[in-house]
Amino acid sequence: MLDPGFDSRVHTILRKVGKQEQQTPLRSGQLARLTNVSTDTLRHYERLGVLPRPMRTAAGYRQYPAEAVDRVRLVRGAMALGFSLEELSRVLRVRDRGGAPCKQVHALAMRKLSELDSRIAQLTDFRVQLQSIVDQWGDRLRNTPDGQRAGLLETLIGSSSGKGK
Repeated sequence: MLDPGFDSRVHTILRKVGKQEQQTPLRSGQLARLTNVSTDTLRHYERLGVLPRPMRTAAGYRQYPAEAVDRVRLVRGAMALGFSLEELSRVLRVRDRGGAPCKQVHALAMRKLSELDSRIAQLTDFRVQLQSIVDQWGDRLRNTPDGQRAGLLETLIGSSSGKGK
C-alpha cells in the first residue's frame, strides 16, 4: 500500500522537486514504484487515456511530470470505489480539457451506490439461503451414524430445482 504521509517516498520525491527542479521528470520505473503499480499498468493507463502520454527522451524513455503521481493515485482510488477505467477516461478527458465533470462524476457515483445496494440485497438473500442449508445439513449430520453418508450434496439438487424448500 502506498504511504502518502510525511517522509514517505511520495512526499520525499515531491519535496525534492522544488521550484527550481520542478521540471525534473520521473522515469516509468520511478513512477511505478512511487504508486505501487507496474510499468505495464502505466502504459495501459496511457493507452486508455487516464494517464496523459508523457514526454520522451531522445532514447525513447518515458518522462512523467511529478503530478503523474497524484494522477495515478486518483485513478487507483477511483477504481477502488468501483469506477471503471473507461468511465475515468471519459471524466478525465473532460477535466483535462478544462471542463468541470463534477455532475457526471456525481451521477456515476450515485449509479455505483445503487448497484452496490442491489448487490448487497442479493448477497443478503443468498446468505439467508445458505444459512438455511447449513442448518439443515447440521441436523442431518447429527442424525447420521459415523462413517455413513449424510447425502448433503443430494439436497442441493432438490433446493436448486425448487424442491425440498
